[in-house]
Amino acid sequence: PGGGAVEMAVSRALRDRAKSISGTGQWPYKAVSRALEVIPRTLIQNCGANTIRTLTALRAKHSAIDGVQSGDSSDNTTWGVNAESGELVDMTEFGIWEPLSVKLQTYKTAIETAILLLRIDDIVSGTKKSTDDEVNKPKSAEPTEESMRE
Repeated sequence: PGGGAVEMAVSRALRDRAKSISGTGQWPYKAVSRALEVIPRTLIQNCGANTIRTLTALRAKHSAIDGVQSGDSSDNTTWGVNAESGELVDMTEFGIWEPLSVKLQTYKTAIETAILLLRIDDIVSGTKKSTDDEVNKPKSAEPTEESMRE
């Protein structure tokens, strides 16, 4: 399904997984969960709807487990944003689908880019540390060229 439904479903699953992990291990799950919510948020903003209210309603819809909280018996993971009106709709009934191969490639590229940026950051901060260490390092008594000739 389209309309940000997949992103919200994956976001909810990652948030639930983060709750089961203690300490700093949950941070990556929470960060990716927040990042995935950018897609439905952008759809809501582009159609002119109230972003906070609509995104909160979409989160609540996805958090309702098998219709227990919302009173219906449908699968709530397929609910997304109608990009024309800004209303929440069931994307399977609305007939909006996204190709799985495109979605998988998008996630793969995003994760690879994040890893690359982290590597570059480690290299830059590692380079900076080593130059700082060399500057602050006390100079040992090394022989000069003239003393070596004698």
